[in-house]
Amino acid sequence: MNLNEQQSSLQYMWERDYIYAVNLTVKGFNIDLSKISTIFTSIDLSNNNFHGEIPSVIGKLSSLRGLNLSHNSLTGHIPTSMGNMTSLEWLDLSSNRLMGKIPNELTDLTFLAFLNLSHNQLTGPIPQGKQFSTFENVSYEGNLALCGFPLSKACNNDGRKQSSPSVDSETNISFGWKVVLMGYGCGLIFGVLVGYVAFRNGDPKWFITLFRVKYHRRARRRSRN
Repeated sequence: MNLNEQQSSLQYMWERDYIYAVNLTVKGFNIDLSKISTIFTSIDLSNNNFHGEIPSVIGKLSSLRGLNLSHNSLTGHIPTSMGNMTSLEWLDLSSNRLMGKIPNELTDLTFLAFLNLSHNQLTGPIPQGKQFSTFENVSYEGNLALCGFPLSKACNNDGRKQSSPSVDSETNISFGWKVVLMGYGCGLIFGVLVGYVAFRNGDPKWFITLFRVKYHRRARRRSRN
């Protein structure tokens, strides 16, 4: 009798657990689930109009396997407590207004196979090691102030984005040419003014004499060399 009651109760609960259906975005793919089990531990709150910061209490969801908060208006930093969600296999926080650095605590998510932090306002170096070594550029695109692997932008020792050496060399070359052109321009203007004054006064002898002296000095230097 007791056994039958337990079996009946379990059967009732089992059937009741499958009366819901939902559409999930898992690892970038839309999946329709017509029956949901209580052991399916994923949360999809994407494409809503959520504002504010992600609460740090979310780190207590240590059994969660998937979390999608993309395409909202979330602000603030990524909570460091998310490093406690050690069962997480996929995480999508893309298309929000999250800022600050990516917490190094996320490297503790050793089961994380999919990560999308694109199109936010994140800054600083990307954490390295463990699962983060497997993610590609697409996981971080749209965050112009991020640097480090796998992006082509290197970071300085203090974590700031380092400018490209080619850009620096081009800047120096451009500056050098500007100085040269300014020197030629000033010399040309000075020469024209001196010649104009000399010939206008009708006595260019001193100008010609000065020119001859300089010419002979240069000729002597060349003959010595």
